[in-house]
Amino acid sequence: MPAEAPRLSRSGAAPRRGIVHIGPGAFFRAFNAVFTEEAMAAEGGDWGITAVSLRSATARDQLAPQGGAYTSVTLSEAGNRAQVIGAIAEVLVAPEAPEAVLAAMADPAARIVSLTITEKGYCHSPSTGRLRLDHPDIAHDLVNPAAPRSAIGFIVEALARRRAAGVAPFTVLSCDNLPANGRLARGVTLDFARARDDGLAAWIEAEVPFPATMVDRITPATTEADVAALAEAEGYHDPACVVHEAFRQWVIEDRFAQGRPAWEAAGVQFVRNVEAHETMKLRCLNGTHSTLAYLGYLAGLETIADAAHDPLFSALLQKLWAEEILPTVPPPEGEDLPAYTAALLARYRDRALRHRLWQIAMDGSQKLPQRLLGTIADRRAPGALPRGLCLAVAGWMRYVGGIDETGAPIDVRDPLADRLKAASDAAGSAEGKVAALLAFREIFPKELAEDPTFRAALCDAYRDLADKGARATIRACLAG
Repeated sequence: MPAEAPRLSRSGAAPRRGIVHIGPGAFFRAFNAVFTEEAMAAEGGDWGITAVSLRSATARDQLAPQGGAYTSVTLSEAGNRAQVIGAIAEVLVAPEAPEAVLAAMADPAARIVSLTITEKGYCHSPSTGRLRLDHPDIAHDLVNPAAPRSAIGFIVEALARRRAAGVAPFTVLSCDNLPANGRLARGVTLDFARARDDGLAAWIEAEVPFPATMVDRITPATTEADVAALAEAEGYHDPACVVHEAFRQWVIEDRFAQGRPAWEAAGVQFVRNVEAHETMKLRCLNGTHSTLAYLGYLAGLETIADAAHDPLFSALLQKLWAEEILPTVPPPEGEDLPAYTAALLARYRDRALRHRLWQIAMDGSQKLPQRLLGTIADRRAPGALPRGLCLAVAGWMRYVGGIDETGAPIDVRDPLADRLKAASDAAGSAEGKVAALLAFREIFPKELAEDPTFRAALCDAYRDLADKGARATIRACLAG
């Protein structure tokens, strides 16, 4: 980075608050905030964003000195493009100022509360979709409603304050990669509210919209090299910058309590029901991302592009899409599924996107049900056995054991990491390890876990991965 590069700073006044967003990580900055910036530029409106971090102060510390402005960098092998985004008006750190967060959410000007909190932020059981009332943050928030820790605790307390003050509710907009994310957000919110107050729960059920969404933009973690490259190209220092691919797609059910930005001016698709788009994306993109993450990591690869350019892994992708995934995906209106998967492969192969397999592998216990297990269950229903997807699950089982094919430790990042490793280590055989991991009911639904054909396929795949390695096992899968 040039030593003389000044810090990026906001040009002009910050927009007035209209949205509170929980989870101001890289994806939100590469996606939601960009769409909102462009919508305000096209059609106006007070839709400035108060961004709320539930844990880390990093986003605040990066953005506050810049007045909330930051750079969105589109990566491409043909050349990068930088765009300064000013939609974020302020950043709050919830553990430092829970009352300020609640006040922002209870403010009548806040008409939307949006979420990118990842799967684990919903404090639910992924296999059932129900709120875990025994989750430490949920248990805390039920006893301490004025000082919550979880997104759900903040949402319910803010809605309780609005109801008590006679203020109309906000819309809750989940933007996480979860099937029926609106229904999930509604369900866990109502579960929490019922544990507090039946009257409040009834009001939320009747008055608060929870539209579902489908979000798609590959967003690798920003590196120091990315920050330095931006400084070299643009002449300013921006530690809050984010990098992403050019492609983006946001599909939203058009149900809002008090209006919304003119996101359609920025290319958002508004539909009556987003379920088919969600299923397409979760299974075709996220399912194969997770497959590449675990099997690719075990094979010694580093990025999605590395895997997609590898003939063996490319053949596996083609097999998964054509034979195992697309038969379970109802075509969304206006989408050509074979063309969609062909475009995915081209996106995966863009070497400008250094999307690390290790990053995608994080929190697998929370991701498997919607990315892989649902597809497997749908294929098992008529009696088919999706061996490639079973191999992907076996790859996850090997990965959470914490040792790669060279004997080196794997830095497994997962809320269940310690329990998963202990269960795997306690079993001696492939059959024992598979059985121990299938016993995690928060991951594997009982019916699927007790399916003898599925279990046998996992045992065969796990044994081959352990004995022969990922590459040889994939070759055998493709030959079979």
